[in-house]
Amino acid sequence: MPQQAPLILIIDDEPEFVEILKTKLVSVGFRVQTASGGEEGIREIKAAPPDLVLLDMKMPGLSGADTLLKIKEDPAMKGVKVVFLTNFGDPRAEFSADEKFAKDLGAAGYLKKTDDLDAMVQNIQLFLPAGQ
Repeated sequence: MPQQAPLILIIDDEPEFVEILKTKLVSVGFRVQTASGGEEGIREIKAAPPDLVLLDMKMPGLSGADTLLKIKEDPAMKGVKVVFLTNFGDPRAEFSADEKFAKDLGAAGYLKKTDDLDAMVQNIQLFLPAGQ
């Protein structure tokens, strides 16, 4: 029986970015769910636990860091792998993450939103178990 494609949940408040990334991920074979904020993302995780969460750092309301802490505090969600999405490297970004900050909060790592989409997909695949 063929293995089901990995499910990726994108939690980000920028609809244009979400649509572009979702389209790219679906085109290479991933299943993708989206949420426009932390609270909605947490509901999505509880409804259908994803193989990987791509979580924007800077969102109105519940920030990416706050969302990750809520995920890690909940026994039903704490095993979910989370990777931050950040504008790191963009001088306009008011808040940037680095590897240490991401790891300190319990994230598997971070991806730069400014990266080429193909490079992003390659990096996303590194966070998934082999064979997915």
